Amino acid sequence: MAQSETLVLDQSSVHVRHRGFLIAGLIIAMLFGALDQTIVGTAMPRIVGELGGLSLMTWLTTAYMLTSTTIVPIAGKLADLLGRKVVYLTGLLIFMVGSALCGMANDMTQLIWFRGFQGIGGGIMMPMAMIIIGDLFTGKQRAKWQGVFGAIFGLSSVVGPQIGGWIVDALNWRWVFYINLPIAVVAVILIALGLPRHSRTGKVQFDFAGIVTMVVGVVSILLALTFGGKDYAWSSWQILGLFALALVSLSAFVFAESKAAEPILPLRLFKSKAFTIINGVGFLMAVGMFGSIMFVPLFLQGIIGVSPSASGTAMTPMMISMMLCSIVGGQLVMKIGVRLQLAMGMLIMAAGFVLLSTLGLDTSGVTVAIYMIVLGLGMGLVFPVLTIALQESFPKSELGVVTSSSQFFRQIGGTFGMTILGAVLNAKSSSLLTEKTAPLFSHMPANPMTQQFKNMIHNNAQGLYSSLLNPDALRKMPAVFAQQFVPILKSSLVDSLHSVFLFGLVFVLLGTVLTLFLGKMRISDPRKKVEPAQA
Repeated sequence: MAQSETLVLDQSSVHVRHRGFLIAGLIIAMLFGALDQTIVGTAMPRIVGELGGLSLMTWLTTAYMLTSTTIVPIAGKLADLLGRKVVYLTGLLIFMVGSALCGMANDMTQLIWFRGFQGIGGGIMMPMAMIIIGDLFTGKQRAKWQGVFGAIFGLSSVVGPQIGGWIVDALNWRWVFYINLPIAVVAVILIALGLPRHSRTGKVQFDFAGIVTMVVGVVSILLALTFGGKDYAWSSWQILGLFALALVSLSAFVFAESKAAEPILPLRLFKSKAFTIINGVGFLMAVGMFGSIMFVPLFLQGIIGVSPSASGTAMTPMMISMMLCSIVGGQLVMKIGVRLQLAMGMLIMAAGFVLLSTLGLDTSGVTVAIYMIVLGLGMGLVFPVLTIALQESFPKSELGVVTSSSQFFRQIGGTFGMTILGAVLNAKSSSLLTEKTAPLFSHMPANPMTQQFKNMIHNNAQGLYSSLLNPDALRKMPAVFAQQFVPILKSSLVDSLHSVFLFGLVFVLLGTVLTLFLGKMRISDPRKKVEPAQA
């Protein structure tokens, strides 16, 4: 028997004796991990309003997603080689330190770097929770607990926007990071008590070549998508060079994985039709999911003008619907099968994006909440199924690498989604602002104030949009500017967000089509694996 498999079986006996501590620790760790995402998402407009740099806003999430995406497959492999405890606790401690540093950041650049460091811990935590659930349960029980933990994620997401809004209103945005620290301490204690220690003998072979080539390839693509069409033309040598570097690096990554003794992403997994299609659906779902979570608060605070706490309230119905559907989905999948449930969930998500693309200047917060409920229903049906199906399709000896690989594709989908949708927003908003203000300037007298406004639009368009998120900045604006230019700013931002949501819809529809190629898969017996996908 392989050593990694021995580790899993040995751990299972210990899990039974300490299951209460362990499950409590997993729930708390998932709670504060999800809290961080939802709290930061709600507070992000206020952060940008204070520190400036709307064009850098997506990097607050992209930096986190980039590092967490990179570390996910590494964490999964280390969990199989070194044991769950040391890997999980290390991730928790890194996340705590990163949270403290984020709270002390003095400018946007520092905050982005600290968010990247925090992402290393987050990238270790999330797959480890799913791996341990796979250790503890099988079959029907695994489906049940995946749904329950999906509900825990949804519940923490319901609380998160409220807490984030209250913190920003009552204190300041720095405390959205500090709030992680006391919760993390409790999680560390419980998980330290619940998980066994594992001592490995012999040399650990690690895939350094795969890590380096993967990082270079992913970073190159992200930089090209971020700077292309904004700082540099898409046909410029800088952007083409980054895409070329990504192609070379990812090709080298594939070669490295084919030769590595312990690859972080074994290529043989792609021979499984279920593995390839399910991860493809997860990738496409993540593009839309993270886009909605990021850009809806921007609409609420920038267009409707609600406070951060009120925008958090409007996000709550989506999280509740996702939580309820996650519980139901964990049970429903055993009756209707994986393919049908994934297709249903993706279609409902698509309907949510269509509704979001109709948001306007006169849209109420209640209407936004209803649209988000639809989106949450689709997410709740899809989310638990992805991990369940993969864990049931592979033996326990490969549980760590399979689970982390699934998380990797969802993470990288979210990273690409934030970058692509952010680039769409930046490019569209700048061009629309220039277009909509041109007729206005043609009827204004030529004077220093008019020229000053022109310069602001051409040189600092994103800074003008940032002013919509800062009530103090709006109050300090000259009356003529507030009366004539603020409506144009809002109109341009709304039209830009329409493009963002429609672009996200395309990815969700592609994921829906992909589910049609998945063979019949059904979870019915805890003692049996999922029925293999039909060719």
